[in-house]
Amino acid sequence: MAPSATATFTEAAAPPQTLKTARLFGAYKELAPTKYNRESEEGKTGLQAAHYPNYLPTWNPEQKYPPLEPFEHYEHGKDADTSYPELLPESSVVTDLTPTIGTEVRGVQLSSLSDAGKDQLARYVAERKVVAFRGQDFADLPIADALKFGGYFGRHHIHPTSGSPEGYPEIHLVHRAEGDKSAETFFETRTSSVAWHSDVSYERQPPGTTFLYILDKPQTGGDTLFVDAVEAYNRLSPLFQERLHGLYATHSGIEQVDAAAARGSIKRREPVVNIHPIVRTHPATGEKALYINPQFTRDIVGLKKEESDAILKFLYDHLAYGADFQARVKWEEGTVVVWDNRVTQHSALVDWKSGQRRHLARITPQAEKPYQTPY
Repeated sequence: MAPSATATFTEAAAPPQTLKTARLFGAYKELAPTKYNRESEEGKTGLQAAHYPNYLPTWNPEQKYPPLEPFEHYEHGKDADTSYPELLPESSVVTDLTPTIGTEVRGVQLSSLSDAGKDQLARYVAERKVVAFRGQDFADLPIADALKFGGYFGRHHIHPTSGSPEGYPEIHLVHRAEGDKSAETFFETRTSSVAWHSDVSYERQPPGTTFLYILDKPQTGGDTLFVDAVEAYNRLSPLFQERLHGLYATHSGIEQVDAAAARGSIKRREPVVNIHPIVRTHPATGEKALYINPQFTRDIVGLKKEESDAILKFLYDHLAYGADFQARVKWEEGTVVVWDNRVTQHSALVDWKSGQRRHLARITPQAEKPYQTPY
């Protein structure tokens, strides 16, 4: 078990108002629909209806929010009994997908966990990075109850641009409608839908323990890839690890908002740029993880463009090519996938050609401001 974090560095200077590197829209935003035929999704045009119409996305231009204020996050994983008696009773079936990242759990109902069980969930997910819980009732709960569960782990993040169920902007929806084959157009000019990222890393306090649950899925395809950013850090040479310590990078939400505006979508909040350490420490495990991603990271503070680009490209490639510290989660009905955004990156896969619906809901509690501990 890694030691708990005990020290931090002084906070970096305020982020620059302009970025050195111009940025085109990220691939996963190119593949994010912002409209659909609601009658078709409700089964009124001959296509199969959505199983959860209460989760169909809406984009309400009247939803406007002020800048996010700092808050004090409490990390419940620090309180966990790491024998996991409430989370993983003897009746549960636990299967590790790889040695370092990814676990599948059956025989546990997340919505019934006590607070002690939720503490154990936060810690277990931090240790295993991503856990797929099968046979869950999350999708059938009232949305307010699902949000109450998620709120235990941190303040709910409201996404600046994504679709949400009517009346619940705290839910981030991933939705590709029945009959939607727009990916065919995407692949006319692109070779891959893979787009590694850590969710909304541009926020001052990005997410920690994060929940994604399935509503509708294609018969096959639409899996999600995850990469272990702790193991990625551990694979680096000690000299390179030491060089990364003390470096900070800018993370920008500007391009995501601009991409949404270009597609006629909404802007709930003005975009932000924040600076985070390239190596961050997890508050419960003390593990160090690489915290940069090609969707939102722009450049390394204090380096010239060519220097910054070279280091970031190496780190992006290291994470993307690290198949020996990645896991692939296949979706089943009733699955809730829980991961820790502080120590992982992920990518959806748009690989099915049937036009079948893929529909998921994400609950995204925010965590602490990223920090680093000494090398």
